[in-house]
Amino acid sequence: MAKNEEPSSSHRPWESYHTVFTNAKAGMDGVDKEKVQRVVYEMSKGSKFFENEERKEAYMKQKIENMRAQRAKLKATDLSHYQAVADKRIAELEATRDLTRMWLHVDMDAFYAAVETLSNPSLKGRPMAVGGMSMISTANYEARKFGVRAAMPGFIACKLCPELIFVPTDFKKYTHYSDLTRKVFQEYDPNFMAASLDEAYLDITNVCKERDISSGEVAEELRQNVYKATGLTCSAGVAPNRLLAKVCSDINKPNGQFLLPNDRAAIMTFISSLPIRKIGGIGKVTEHILKDVFEIKTCEDLLQKSSFLCALFSPSSADFFISVGLGLGGTDAPQLRSRKSMSNERTFSATKDETFFHQKLVELAEMLSADMEKEGLQGRTLTLKLKTASFEVKTRALTLQSCISSSKDILKHASKLLKAELPVSLRLIGLRMSHFSEDKDSTLSDPTQRTLLSFIKPGDGNMKVVEEDHSDVKDDSETHCYSYTSPSHDHLSELNNNNEQVIEHVGFEDHECKDQINKNAQVDNSEKSSEFGVHMTEMHSFEGRNQDRLTMINFSDDETGPSSSYKKEPLIWLEDYKCSLCGAELPPSFLEERQEHFDFHLAEKLQVEEESGHSYKNLPLKNRMRQKESAISQSKGKKKPKHSPSNSKHIPIDAFFTKTSHN
Repeated sequence: MAKNEEPSSSHRPWESYHTVFTNAKAGMDGVDKEKVQRVVYEMSKGSKFFENEERKEAYMKQKIENMRAQRAKLKATDLSHYQAVADKRIAELEATRDLTRMWLHVDMDAFYAAVETLSNPSLKGRPMAVGGMSMISTANYEARKFGVRAAMPGFIACKLCPELIFVPTDFKKYTHYSDLTRKVFQEYDPNFMAASLDEAYLDITNVCKERDISSGEVAEELRQNVYKATGLTCSAGVAPNRLLAKVCSDINKPNGQFLLPNDRAAIMTFISSLPIRKIGGIGKVTEHILKDVFEIKTCEDLLQKSSFLCALFSPSSADFFISVGLGLGGTDAPQLRSRKSMSNERTFSATKDETFFHQKLVELAEMLSADMEKEGLQGRTLTLKLKTASFEVKTRALTLQSCISSSKDILKHASKLLKAELPVSLRLIGLRMSHFSEDKDSTLSDPTQRTLLSFIKPGDGNMKVVEEDHSDVKDDSETHCYSYTSPSHDHLSELNNNNEQVIEHVGFEDHECKDQINKNAQVDNSEKSSEFGVHMTEMHSFEGRNQDRLTMINFSDDETGPSSSYKKEPLIWLEDYKCSLCGAELPPSFLEERQEHFDFHLAEKLQVEEESGHSYKNLPLKNRMRQKESAISQSKGKKKPKHSPSNSKHIPIDAFFTKTSHN
């Protein structure tokens, strides 16, 4: 691009255009990074991708400026305090160091490309990428010499390497070869941890002791056995923990290995000059924040600037950074770790073709079902991930009363979630299952349990059944639905090791995600000093909401009497989606789910007011939930429910129900 065509603010604008494509990857050490960056900039300029990158860049710069301002406010006394906090955490974390285990991380070399070359030997030695013009899944080492790499659009790759050969993806083939490698891994560690189709963590401590061989010999033997079983090469790293083992496996790629001794001095020497970006969990955004705000470039710098990290990051994030600086990582046995989620996703050219979307859902449902079947899992929460043509990422989650695992069930619910978002132009669809049946907190509801309204006496004089004429309310639901839409910022969740299991977190740190959800769930206290019974004309008090897109469902009518304590307390659907009481999102098309959500809040009111003896409507939302939890915990272990005294001003809750033998 000619210089006179560049913005006047800079003669080399691509230097400030940060993308994942310019970061070093195995086989790209000799690449002209400035050339790649310039080509990526010129080929992307004006595209939706470019606009999205600019938004993320602006967000990152704002984040950096905010943290710089926070750092500037720290006084000497503050730094002294946080240094003491950091020193204490360093000592505590150091005490957890475990040098008794030997972990091996094995990573297949350019796996998809290697499988395709194995199937078609004519591709050997020629630059080749698996994928298409819209997106590349991986590239072989010949292509990487030109700067071509995974997650790069194919049209940019062609500009970097005009001779590049494209091969379409074939995940059935890759899964077959992945299964062959895993059979080899099981010989060394039956409980190995598969990180993806082409990489895994193995605890080889017992193998080394039982066979009286070194960890390096085990790594060499495993690599040879993988080659015999598949004809594919792999690289390995051996270290005292998983974090370091993964770093080591990348050092001598391809078809090599690296051993880090189980010695603290050797670990500290190794980690001291290691760039922070080499650590799993530190991505592009975090790298720039640490560099631009704190001048942290190596893992050793994390310890030297630990006082700032403790002052400006959450405790969990600060602990992670300090652990990295100490060279600490996971050493716990895999069998003690429970699977929290399982997912699959596919990227494609932006399209509005609903038939194509359905085909992708079918493929993803079958793959997810097969993966769950392999591990004997069934899940309750299904999450649909969508990336729009403008690179905005949305997630919609559905929590069921019973666990599912079949592709038919997954497809049924996924299709329902997708239908609520149509019409839309997408470039990515993903499915994720979580809340597995083996989880401790996965107490299943009885699928045959009736809704609250089915037990209320028709025509009861004490309380009138709600019969509002709302087309979006029906009885007998089976699901709750939650959703969260994130702007397409980079993953700052890497600053925190905690994972959101029900709502997929994309584009925010954990605490930012929670703040965003809380904003959706809560209303400014100053605007709701009396009660939730606001009229449509008063809905402008909800900050940032569109009053023309509100749906309101009252919990009671205007009748007076004992039930008047529930009057004027409506369930409001902000923007036709969000529940004003708890923040859950339910599309208008989810008729049955909305009815159950209505039943849930009504039952909550009855139970809390009956058990606490206080007016439910006068309590703030947070206190309501706290009081409800307290009431439930106090009721546990009681053989018989307590009924309200006859002289009480409150009507016993059992008076609202017919006698029935149904449990």
